[in-house]
Amino acid sequence: MQKITKVTVLGTGVLGSQIAFQAAWFGYDVTAYDLSDELVAAARERFAKLAGVYTADKVGGGGEGRGERVLAGIRVTSDLGAAVADADLVIEAVPENLDVKRDTYTKLASLAPEKTIFATNSSTLLPSDLKEYTGRPDRFLALHYANNVWRQNTAEVMGTADTDPAVFQAVVEFATGSGLVPIELKKEKAGYVLNSLLVPFLNAAAGLLVGGFADVETIDKTWRIATGAPVGPFQIYDVIGLTTPYNIASANPDAGSQAFAAFLKEQYIDKGKLGVATGEGFYRY
Repeated sequence: MQKITKVTVLGTGVLGSQIAFQAAWFGYDVTAYDLSDELVAAARERFAKLAGVYTADKVGGGGEGRGERVLAGIRVTSDLGAAVADADLVIEAVPENLDVKRDTYTKLASLAPEKTIFATNSSTLLPSDLKEYTGRPDRFLALHYANNVWRQNTAEVMGTADTDPAVFQAVVEFATGSGLVPIELKKEKAGYVLNSLLVPFLNAAAGLLVGGFADVETIDKTWRIATGAPVGPFQIYDVIGLTTPYNIASANPDAGSQAFAAFLKEQYIDKGKLGVATGEGFYRY
């Protein structure tokens, strides 16, 4: 198995930009891809902000001028073919929509070289839902990051029954090399470890809000005071970004999920209030 040195990240939203910057910060050759020149320009702004954050937090020991060097080394493009032309690893962080992801892998299968490993950062979909579209099920698996990856630096690695064990190990080694703690799952589990714990918690908070039992501030305050947690569920929603929970809730036929999706769309999504990244979600930033 070849050593992973060249990494391409598809999608430069809140988490995609962090994934790309984290790898670049730890010395990997990184290309970031998004659909349009406008999104590419927004990605450059995100990377510039991350350079400041990583420098201030002294991630990996920091170092004078490291942020500027890393920032200068990240390539950003809206040309998918060019983005993956020589990639050892492609990490997909496109919207949490099954059709969008399947279409992405269908395109990737014909553009990426045979050597390339594909990894999905999907929070809710199993890699088995996507593997037949990759054209290389033996070189495909899930690699799931937590938000604020430089601090909450877990990387959950989950293969399918078809994933080559050598590919799995190469991705584990990449995770370690990029300053992450690999969490190796022994078999497929929707939600991995992290979201198997987190999603029911967030859903419970959404049910309390949409059901009219308590408001956002009360729910968050209760959780913080009673458990000692630093943040409440709606603060977590804002950090994640409201687009992802909206997409997940929309795809769930459960009446409560549909009600939460409609609430998010009307009160937040349609008003451009998407969370921390836009300066306002459930709270203002």
